[in-house]
Amino acid sequence: MRFFYSYKYSLLFIPTLFSLSAFHAIADSTKQRTGNLTPAAVQQTQNETMQADHEGDEHEHGHEDEVETITVSSTRVGRNVTDEPVRIEVINQEELQEKAMMRPGNISMLVAETGGVRVQTTSPALGSANIRLQGLFGRYTQLLNDGLALYGGQAASIGLLQIPPTDLARVEIIKGSASSLYGGSAMGGVINLVSRKPSDEAQGEVLVNVTSRDGQDLTTYLAAPLNDSLGVSLTAGGHHQSTQDFDGDGWIDMAGYERYTARPRLFWEGESGATLYATVGYMTENRQGGTLEGYTLPDGGFFQQTQDSERIDSGIIATGPLGDVLTWNVRGSAMVQNHDKQFAEDIDEDRHESYLVESTLSGYTDKSQWVVGVAMQSDNFASEYYPEFDYTFDVPGIFAQADYELNEHLSTSLSMRLDDHSEYGSQLSPRVSLLYRPQDWTVRASYGRGYFAPTPFVEEIEAAGLSHLAPLENIQEETAVTSSLDIGRQFEYIEANVTFFASNVEHVTELEAYASEMDGPLDRVRLVNTEGESRIYGSELMLRYKWEDFKVTASYLFLDATEYNATSDSRQDIKLTPKHSAGLVAMWEQHGKGRVGFEAYYTGTQRLSGNPYRSASKPYWHLGLLGEITLGQYSWFINAENLLDVRQTKEDPLVLPMRAPDGQWTTDIWSRNDGFTVNAGMRMRF
Repeated sequence: MRFFYSYKYSLLFIPTLFSLSAFHAIADSTKQRTGNLTPAAVQQTQNETMQADHEGDEHEHGHEDEVETITVSSTRVGRNVTDEPVRIEVINQEELQEKAMMRPGNISMLVAETGGVRVQTTSPALGSANIRLQGLFGRYTQLLNDGLALYGGQAASIGLLQIPPTDLARVEIIKGSASSLYGGSAMGGVINLVSRKPSDEAQGEVLVNVTSRDGQDLTTYLAAPLNDSLGVSLTAGGHHQSTQDFDGDGWIDMAGYERYTARPRLFWEGESGATLYATVGYMTENRQGGTLEGYTLPDGGFFQQTQDSERIDSGIIATGPLGDVLTWNVRGSAMVQNHDKQFAEDIDEDRHESYLVESTLSGYTDKSQWVVGVAMQSDNFASEYYPEFDYTFDVPGIFAQADYELNEHLSTSLSMRLDDHSEYGSQLSPRVSLLYRPQDWTVRASYGRGYFAPTPFVEEIEAAGLSHLAPLENIQEETAVTSSLDIGRQFEYIEANVTFFASNVEHVTELEAYASEMDGPLDRVRLVNTEGESRIYGSELMLRYKWEDFKVTASYLFLDATEYNATSDSRQDIKLTPKHSAGLVAMWEQHGKGRVGFEAYYTGTQRLSGNPYRSASKPYWHLGLLGEITLGQYSWFINAENLLDVRQTKEDPLVLPMRAPDGQWTTDIWSRNDGFTVNAGMRMRF
């Protein structure tokens, strides 16, 4: 068996222009210009930055008083994040370690607490989730690891919960269309997980975690230099969660799972500046949800929902200089993922494959950096029991990017990609970004177009399987125009930032219930392109205060996300999209001694669909406390999540009175569903 979004509301926020910079990793001193990097130096600087991210944890005093530069790789040219016209948010390793203590088994907590980012549960039965950037559907987000599509061109929602954060140096986030850089899977943005690089000495880390919900995690990270030019690392982990039914109705509210992961990496750097990076990953998981043994649903039936997953992936990046001003780069990745699924009496075995080969040539002048490249990406799906949904997408493409410094204060980035999609034809994706920096101000503006190649796997189908879905007919590609204006300023102790953004998405695919001739009314669904367009307008407001060992971060997100309703010939809010959300994180930390933190997150009212108990959700607060004490190489931590014990099943049942046309037996998750939880553990470094 095989295991597997007119800035019509902008004026409302001008009085709050000074809010928090999203560039979490930049301190006062990073206002210094680093200038253009030679292509041969780009990879070297990335390597040194990854090294500095790791070594920063070993400093006895806070690194925020030191000069810190972060060279980001998500835009391909490898520039200092402060010089990059494209807005990139960076989650540094300090924050990664905080989140790893809260959720060591996966990266959901890591990204969920970033402004404009929402982790949306897609399957209440199995607990799977995807990442929504600025109100856009999660399927538009491309998840990368070191710039490689190791989790597939269109990563399944369950994949987010199968990636441990143990070996990450930082996370880079691009919001808005990035199809000009990465093709049709990045219409909503990119999240790039950047791995740690071995230092000059052997290092290791072991983290052990237990939770009050009968969950356990064990993760390890080992890294060592083999010689002056070669280093290796290994990350491995085991994770267990028992099934939990909090309201006693017989339906599993927290899916149970057992998962094992392993990822070795190799880093080589030659004397000429050539580099080689290679990795292989393996993951296996058994996940269980549905009804508990001995319990039945309203129709009297037993509904067991399980998913066994197995993923094997590999990736390689080779870079080298060509003379003094040119650099070549070749990268490739392959991913094979198998699933065994059961939805009561419906079973399926399927296989996802994703392959990427890409070659680029880059160069520089005194005022510019550029890169041109060709790529070939292939995504395949094959189902054992529902072969009518099989697909193969072959997508050759060419792309180019040029960053040009117009003068001391103004620079621009232009990128464009032309894909020849085997199913949806030629797709042109341009993007233009501007950076203006007068004195202590930073202003960024971006405009981009992108596309998304639809598959059967919208969120509801991932949750309920293919058995209730009609074969796809006359589906068009989804397209989006995204734009943003970002204004920030650095004060002595305060970083402030406001972002206005807009997205117009056409041909959005969604499920439509219909009555089949054989089985009766509204018992099946089909995938269709909706009429009209989805419009998302919003603003992110953020503020960060740093003084000595104290750091306070506050954020607010406003979203006006609407879609056309053909039945009423009017516009309605997009479901599960809160108009207002906010966050506050306060942290005291002394490196080498410990930390104490408090967090509070507010989620406003959301429109609900297909929920017989209510048409709009209740707003709620999530509160948390974190404490850590470090004694030498040992750190002991305790974390309390959801102090108010918020749980959706306290308000309404999760189980529907009757099965939905798409096959689901539950309402959507609009709140938390885990209640008050405590986890504690130990991290040992050696």
